[in-house]
Amino acid sequence: MMNGTTLYIKHMTSIRCKLFIEDELEKIGIQNAKVKLGVVELNKELTSEQRERFKSGLSDVGLEILNGRSSVLVERIKLLIINIIYHTLDFPKTNFSDFLSKKLGYNYTYLSNTFSREEGISIKEIIICNKVEKIKEFLLHGEMTLTEIAYKLDYSSVAHLSNQFKKITGYSPTRYKKLNKYDRKYVECL
Repeated sequence: MMNGTTLYIKHMTSIRCKLFIEDELEKIGIQNAKVKLGVVELNKELTSEQRERFKSGLSDVGLEILNGRSSVLVERIKLLIINIIYHTLDFPKTNFSDFLSKKLGYNYTYLSNTFSREEGISIKEIIICNKVEKIKEFLLHGEMTLTEIAYKLDYSSVAHLSNQFKKITGYSPTRYKKLNKYDRKYVECL
């Protein structure tokens, strides 16, 4: 961005986060910023005082400005995965490794090694965990069959979905759906 700056924000994964960022920017006198999930494009550099106030506002809700090429790349990988699974459900026609390589302009081995080094888990594991979280969401809404969920999340079969879900949560999708609200809260992926 010419004469401006781009900030990458860690853990900015929802529309609510985006709205919060826009409010925080207004509080420090920044207008016309372009805010997307994980990315803030500014027309000009922040002053040191604005930057500190912005960082403070972000940290109050668990967000942070990323520094360093590796951490920015890892966040971009996460945002692509989240966007596909939660927001578009438009799974790539190729496998995730080719998709990520093409979108980010790096070979997959580099992306995978960087991600694993920074996060302590693999890209494949983060994809699976996000898919499982989305499956939980679909199950709780109860509007789709397991076959429809498997298709929507690009599983090869309901059996594949069920096996992966049980491996991560300890419950079959059917059993998970029958858990009470309190017990469901403690079934997490990572």
